[in-house]
Amino acid sequence: MEKVIGQAVTRVEDGRLLTGQGKYIDDIGTPANTAHIAILRSTYPHAKIISIDTSEAMNLRGVKGIVTGKDILPYVQPFSVGVSAPVKYYPMAIDKVRYVGEPVAVVVAKNRYIAEDALEKIKVVYESLTPIVDIEKSLEEDAPLLHEHIGSNIANHRTFHYGKVDEAFEEADRIVTHKFHFPKYSATPVETYGMIAQYEESSNQYTIHANFHGPFVIQSVMAGALKIPSNRLRIIVPKDIGGSYGIKAGTYPYMVLCAVVSRIVGCPVKWIEDRQEHLSASSSGTDRVTYIEAAVKEDGKVLGLKMKLIDNVGAYIRAPEPACLYRTHANSTGAYDIPNLMIDAYAIMTNKLPTGLIRGYGGQELYFPLERIMQEIAHQLQLDPADVLRRNLIKKEQFPYQTASGGMYDSGDYEKGFELALDMGNYKEIEQKREDARQRGKLFGVGLACIVEPSGSNMGYITIALTPEERASSLPKSGCAEAATISMDPMGCVNVRISTTPSGQGHETVSAQIVSDVLGIPREQINVVAELDTSTSAWSIASGSYSSRFASLGSSAVFYAAHKVRKKLIKIAAYQLKADEEDLTIENGSIVSKKDPSIKYSLKRAAGSAHWNPLSLPDGMEPGIYETYYYTAKVAEPPDENDLVNSSVTYGFVADMVTVEVDPDTGEVQIIDYFTVHDAGKLLNPLIVDGQIYGGLVHGLGGAMYEELAYDDKGQFLTGSFMDYLCPTAPEIPNITIKHIETPSPLTPLGAKGLGEGNTMSAPAVIANAVNDALKPYGVMIDTLPLSPNRIWNLLNKAKEKKGANQV
Repeated sequence: MEKVIGQAVTRVEDGRLLTGQGKYIDDIGTPANTAHIAILRSTYPHAKIISIDTSEAMNLRGVKGIVTGKDILPYVQPFSVGVSAPVKYYPMAIDKVRYVGEPVAVVVAKNRYIAEDALEKIKVVYESLTPIVDIEKSLEEDAPLLHEHIGSNIANHRTFHYGKVDEAFEEADRIVTHKFHFPKYSATPVETYGMIAQYEESSNQYTIHANFHGPFVIQSVMAGALKIPSNRLRIIVPKDIGGSYGIKAGTYPYMVLCAVVSRIVGCPVKWIEDRQEHLSASSSGTDRVTYIEAAVKEDGKVLGLKMKLIDNVGAYIRAPEPACLYRTHANSTGAYDIPNLMIDAYAIMTNKLPTGLIRGYGGQELYFPLERIMQEIAHQLQLDPADVLRRNLIKKEQFPYQTASGGMYDSGDYEKGFELALDMGNYKEIEQKREDARQRGKLFGVGLACIVEPSGSNMGYITIALTPEERASSLPKSGCAEAATISMDPMGCVNVRISTTPSGQGHETVSAQIVSDVLGIPREQINVVAELDTSTSAWSIASGSYSSRFASLGSSAVFYAAHKVRKKLIKIAAYQLKADEEDLTIENGSIVSKKDPSIKYSLKRAAGSAHWNPLSLPDGMEPGIYETYYYTAKVAEPPDENDLVNSSVTYGFVADMVTVEVDPDTGEVQIIDYFTVHDAGKLLNPLIVDGQIYGGLVHGLGGAMYEELAYDDKGQFLTGSFMDYLCPTAPEIPNITIKHIETPSPLTPLGAKGLGEGNTMSAPAVIANAVNDALKPYGVMIDTLPLSPNRIWNLLNKAKEKKGANQV
């Protein structure tokens, strides 16, 4: 049978999705007597709660109960956090609100309409407090404090020194430095947060159906907050999640809230988030201020970097933060051979929505200043940006390459990928394109960027937030375990159970491809079960859909589980045929002798023996065909005493070239072409791969040009609908050309690395570089996103005014 791994086979998921047979959270049947929830949210960014009067709302017919922060206190405790700062975060405000949209009260009613009506009858008296939303002002000594018992707005602060940074800066011919600001933006899945929660008093157990995608270490966090043993919290994730892009890791505070509300009111409850709630009160990536300094030789070689990173985690630091700050720690120097590095890292709190995982989390915040400073180095030294990147790229012969901060890049040919991107975009013809644009009254620019795409997070990376001494006092954290279970029934049909909670990436299709190849059976004979149930599924704390971990970890678990099944089937056949196991292989549904193909034993018969005739099995063999494999990579070790950490398992590569035209009269940016080259090791399914790249690129495009969760200086939320929070739609998608090179990872059995987040990380940087290049005649510096026409127009006019004043 022809191998299907690496083939662009169509997705098995699409049949049910295109015919309306998908099963999302709102398709799940509700238990009897289920009530519906509406949440009263704070309109104040920072205020004390003086009183909450629910009497009028309770009198509304159909209202079953109203729950406030004071009501939940006997049943919950603050969520645990991964930092030493004692931040007390509950699923709803207790005595103080800290951001617009924070839950203040929950109405439980016969239906959502009644619940929404009752919200309007709740009277809350607040005492307004001074808000703080500016990242750097929050660090000032006289800044308003969000959490008075902490004494500052700093949730976490670490400083790291790798290599000989001071010597590098002394040897440099030039120091290039700048400050950059990356905006707070989010994800906008079609399906918002949703859940059904039920408390069973007889067993003291909570059961929650939710479109939560992990990481499932959060299950322990939720159980701790609910003050119950972890086996008394059952989480069930449906087979279909209507998009996530990381954002549905943030469902868990609402899962706990709904669970405890179910307990207090005494019935199952259901809550589906609306779009305004999602924008204002779900989760987002961090906005970040970065001060970056590069020690550079005259030829453009970077000797060392200093970076001050200040992440705004919003009103509370909540697990898995400070993930955005440290997920890319190992690849802080990107695709470049820079041996000396200093990082001063802060996670600070302000009166904004709390943050969490988002597609590419940490990567877009890192690469925007890093790739912008590489272009600025070329500008200041009057060098071609392509030559500066070439001079600094890690060379093929250097792999496996250890970064200054401890990352172990497994494989790559970065120069080959970069040159391919330049060839695709006809980089040599750039000057002619500039001239053509000027003839049409436009400003033309080209942007380049090279990034490393980490995948498969090492669960130990988050402990880099603690000092070596703090880490030594607790159990070390490491690994990246993922599980898969494969069973074969008496008729020889196969079920595959995965715990990667896919949200549209095609995990079912690729899992079926892998099992088809290993067991030599058609894909149509394989059923993949994507639902996850923490009470019945094989899973680990790392399970879930984040960090592009399926290709490197999930697929590996499936591969090895399939091989366990294969080994058992061959062992059964060898016993029956009185043959050596080494002489047997599997082909076209049969176990066949390599020496004499006429000697064969059907898979169906082998499976049938395991079920129907267990006494015919070899001595010591268990009946049935049911195998689970837990996979983890040995390179995912805990941080060492010198703060070196390999924060991901595999590292792909992305090289981008973008051309833009800017209208100097309106500030409008038009992307002419977007060329992107990816190296994600062995491609498991090229069709799915390119779909993931398109999606990630458009998400990055949104962060570059349109999307920002904006607040005014007083902490009021300004982008509560799609009228104000702008997302790219089909007409805004530029011409995209994708090509691949493949340098298989030596760390995964299939040679695959994760992808799908790369252009989310690279697009803001490469587009900013292109726009900056277009505006070079005006001396404009792009250091803030998004690149809206209004922002570009203001920059151009300030530059014109400055130029006019200098001429006078």
